[in-house]
Amino acid sequence: MTTPRHLTGEEILTLEKQQCTCDQWDKVLVQDPFFPEKIRDTHFSGDILLHPFEKGFTLPDGRQIPSGLYHVTLHGCEIGRDTHISGVRDSISRYRIGQRVLIRDVGSIQMEGESTFGNGTEINVLDETGGRSVKIFDHLSAHLAYMIAMYRHRPRLIERIDRMIEDYTGKVLSAVGIIGDHASVTHCDILRNVNVGPHATLQGCRYLTEGSILSSRTDPVYAGTGTILKHFILSEGCRITDGVILDHCFAGHSCEMGKGFSAEHSLFFSNCVAYHGEACSVFAGPYTVSHHKSTLLIAGMFSFFNAGSGTNQSNHMYKLGPVHHGVMERGSKTASDSYILWPAKVGAFTVVMGRHYKNSDTSDLPFSYLIENKDESFLSPGVNLRSVGTIRDAIKWPRRDKRNAPRNPDFINFNLLSPYTINKVIAGRDLLKHLLEFSGEKSELYSYENVRITRTALLRGIRLYEIALYKFLGNSLIQQLSGRPFRTLREVREALMPREDTGTGKWTDMAGLIAPQKEIELLADRVEKGEIRNTGQITDAFRRFHDRYYEWTWNWAAGILEEEISKKIPQWEIRDICDIVDRWTESVTELDEMLYEDARKEFTLISQTGFGIDGDQTTKTLDFEQVRGKFEKNPQVQAIRTHIRVKTDLGKEIIHKLQGIQQ
Repeated sequence: MTTPRHLTGEEILTLEKQQCTCDQWDKVLVQDPFFPEKIRDTHFSGDILLHPFEKGFTLPDGRQIPSGLYHVTLHGCEIGRDTHISGVRDSISRYRIGQRVLIRDVGSIQMEGESTFGNGTEINVLDETGGRSVKIFDHLSAHLAYMIAMYRHRPRLIERIDRMIEDYTGKVLSAVGIIGDHASVTHCDILRNVNVGPHATLQGCRYLTEGSILSSRTDPVYAGTGTILKHFILSEGCRITDGVILDHCFAGHSCEMGKGFSAEHSLFFSNCVAYHGEACSVFAGPYTVSHHKSTLLIAGMFSFFNAGSGTNQSNHMYKLGPVHHGVMERGSKTASDSYILWPAKVGAFTVVMGRHYKNSDTSDLPFSYLIENKDESFLSPGVNLRSVGTIRDAIKWPRRDKRNAPRNPDFINFNLLSPYTINKVIAGRDLLKHLLEFSGEKSELYSYENVRITRTALLRGIRLYEIALYKFLGNSLIQQLSGRPFRTLREVREALMPREDTGTGKWTDMAGLIAPQKEIELLADRVEKGEIRNTGQITDAFRRFHDRYYEWTWNWAAGILEEEISKKIPQWEIRDICDIVDRWTESVTELDEMLYEDARKEFTLISQTGFGIDGDQTTKTLDFEQVRGKFEKNPQVQAIRTHIRVKTDLGKEIIHKLQGIQQ
């Protein structure tokens, strides 16, 4: 690159003939090669630096336009190489604009004073009054936000993390805005104190203020028609359009929002989808989805969540303001017109149907149905384990991961069964057994945490939790044995013995990251002591938790197996291990058969209602098969049958291998 120089007298005359004006021409610097004919009807003020304008642009409709400046007022700006700016109705003020940027038909792009571009903005998440506020910044992860919002019992920890975020915020404070290389800003009204990352597309936005758009070449951001964004950060891959209004919000990687959705004081993390409805003080962990106009999410924590139409919650339980919040653990979903009075806690992978006016905590009873009947809340523990929809959800989430950025701060664990959920399965099984013993086996209705459980549901729940437990434990055992040659029982025992105790005890779901509670507490201790000094080091710790998940999972599973069979691994015999594999095979097969029968419901005569509209039963059946296919040929049905066969064969193979080794 050549050294910037002042304009020559001849160049100034040429510019003035092209209706260009300037407060002080000696403050305009250019870099060669300079083509004055590519600057027309432009007013300059303040310090200006212009890089060469050589290559033009091809618009989506095929038209060719040159780089350069046309009909624009610039104040204190640097304009990058081969950039095109035209049709700015007011001005562009104090911006550094990158290479190959396209700016056309905009109102104004201005800096007013200094800005941190959304960094450091406090989001009053969960508690509208600010009791759990999270300061957003460019590198915020779902897991760090979880720690900030939910670990208020450790004020020193929160103070330290807040200071780290403030340090970062101080570094990005600037009186100059940035529009990154290859960005496009067209047909927009007002951008004020907004940083725009490389390759971002802003098209038809109404008003953007105090924010950052963290776009990248591999994962560009799109903000479209009618969007209003205030005090915000958009991470890589976001797509925000169709009149969306966000005020005091953070959107994580590859979030999609559109069709008039509005939100305030809310956090949305990787792959969230939000259309039509609204959110207030929401902590939306990864894969939170809301599609419907009538849906209001308020003061709740969600992840891997799907909101049915008309879903609503209330955070005004008493008269001291909107201070109550609720937690719907990962994988939960709501049916149409569901309502929950906060505070409440809903167990993982629970389906909520109806309206629930009593505060309940079903977190130790995962995979359940929570159903309203005559203003009472009834729980069917574990029944969602046998739902083919639950399996479909678990399969679709990783397939719908749209993140392409090289930097992904959210470490997402997609496992349906994990130490986190199985810990709860064990707690649920033991709780149901206690209710059965405490209330008597002749009782027909049991009460727990403001929900009712029928005897039939309780007994079924115990069985379903047993199946889930041994499916997971067997999976872990077989994974530990797979791919290893064994000649003696001693070698088998050595392979199964954990090398450390990391992972034992309780596990936590930190908004997508599943990790041992002890490790999280140790991380918090290190932060409090000042051993960890920036958020990057915290992110490194989260990455380590994620990378060592399977190793630590076996440490946990081994301990649970020892408890279940009342023997330590060094005392295990071949028969003990074969018994575990047998129970695993039985559990997998029984659960798959339940899924198979659940899938069959989609192909019953009732499901065919509305098909073959003008014909007889034969026409109805033929119409249904053309639209939905035949039951046995359905991909998910075939996958279930294949899974049963493969796992049964695997169980036999493992047992045969074990029985053949030396005792």
